[in-house]
Amino acid sequence: MAKYIFVAGGVMSGIGKGVAVASIGKILKSKGFKVTAVKIDPYINVDAGTMNPIEHGEVFVTQDGDECDQDIGNYERFLDVDLTRTNYITTGRVYQAVINRERNLEYNGKCVEVVPDIPNEAIFRIKKAAKKDKADFVLIEIGGTVGEYQNMLFLEAARMLRLEKPKDVLFVMVSFLPIPSMTGEMKTKPTQTAVRTLNGAGIQPDIILARSMVPLDEPRKRKISIFCNVAKEDVISAPDVKTIYEVPLNFENDNLGNRILKKFNLKSRKSNLNDWNKIIRMIRTLRTPVKIGIVGKYFETGDFTLMDSYISVLEAIKHAAWFSKRKPEITWLSSEKYERNPSAVKELKDFDGIIVPGGFGKRGVEGKIKAIEFCRKQKIPYLGLCFGLQLAVIEFARHVCGLKGAASTEFDPKTPYPVIDLMMEQKALLKEKRYGGTMRLGDYKCELRPGTLSSKAYGKEKYILERHRHRYEVNNAFREKLEEKGLKIAGINPEADLVEIIEIPGHPFFVASQFHPEFKSRPLRPHPLFREFIKVAANRRK
Repeated sequence: MAKYIFVAGGVMSGIGKGVAVASIGKILKSKGFKVTAVKIDPYINVDAGTMNPIEHGEVFVTQDGDECDQDIGNYERFLDVDLTRTNYITTGRVYQAVINRERNLEYNGKCVEVVPDIPNEAIFRIKKAAKKDKADFVLIEIGGTVGEYQNMLFLEAARMLRLEKPKDVLFVMVSFLPIPSMTGEMKTKPTQTAVRTLNGAGIQPDIILARSMVPLDEPRKRKISIFCNVAKEDVISAPDVKTIYEVPLNFENDNLGNRILKKFNLKSRKSNLNDWNKIIRMIRTLRTPVKIGIVGKYFETGDFTLMDSYISVLEAIKHAAWFSKRKPEITWLSSEKYERNPSAVKELKDFDGIIVPGGFGKRGVEGKIKAIEFCRKQKIPYLGLCFGLQLAVIEFARHVCGLKGAASTEFDPKTPYPVIDLMMEQKALLKEKRYGGTMRLGDYKCELRPGTLSSKAYGKEKYILERHRHRYEVNNAFREKLEEKGLKIAGINPEADLVEIIEIPGHPFFVASQFHPEFKSRPLRPHPLFREFIKVAANRRK
């Protein structure tokens, strides 16, 4: 019978609930249990696909094509599993299901109410994920912060499931302990208030993960224990770390895994985190850098940089750099700067490799194309991801094939050379204004062309499965012209004859994929394309 661990946040958002869930899952998996995780997003949106990445962060895509919150990516990377749409719940998804059920008379004519019917639908979906993944433990992250109106119904679902299964449900709160600069003292009062707010929803946390800049000291542990009604051993220190992959090891320093097992009346087990310990020890010793620039546009928010927009790309770079025993140094490069000042593109010479990640729309496009042209001509290792492939094709068409004005119909519908065009099935969808969940999403097959860099990276595999998220494709009407001028089609989708990977022969590394390889990278198993890209970039530094 599955055990359920709900994780809620206190004091403020963005303190690492997703990483905490992933880390707890890693610890339990290392003890031999089968673990899965569920993310609950308290948005009316049915999925994350229509959300602005600057506001919400990266849209992570599962193998079955669900557009999810970025925390699903954290779960996959830590647990080394492939999750599906069953593992992602939103307020919109829950309400939509209840309303559809009511319309189909599945409530047998009774009044349908917010409580208990909405929480019951959430519970149904959590149990469905447990059954689908045959899990011993199900970790459920409730998005947002306790006290917010948006997640009250999901806290109610957690309370109701505890009532139904009192021995099989545990509550964890991840709370922030600030250290105001004017006092220099770590403050527990905000956490005390957050716990009382959670108490008001009928829930008492069993374990508190105390997030702060530095490790928790004994006086603070004792104070939280007394005022928040938890044993001192159940107050777990969660200080800032250099890499999120250290978090499971920090938790185990406070014996978190066995504390959880004890609360479920299960026997203690030894964790096997040898592989995790090995990579962390290696990361701490790395000194030789590999400098990677990311040319994007979804990271500027006022005076701050929002790294969450490209979090899977960042993690994939790190995984591959560690594999090559290099210290990753990542710099954000604004494509709009290259539009305002074209000569600024010369700064790319300072980097060992350049990535142009996914994106949509016209803003910053010409700056990215300038960066791609510079990388092609100056032999700087280049990796294009989705939009990065499309813009590489446009750049090649304009400057090598002589197709002046070549563009994508996404941002230039009147281009004389639509080398990137809307897929046929997408034209009908957009005409009907069907935007949400209608892109080419999830796993699609790619046949690799022998003798290419990409084929070498993947090893002996002829066919691969990779995750997609796009509406526009390389226009096959221009393929012959592009290949004639030297662009190599290194991978195609055999069913639809669509371009999946391009390369430029004679270049140290100029590879771009229509899919998103970053979604399948793991700390102990870097993605082949990122691995080869970083390998070449590291050699350039030599």
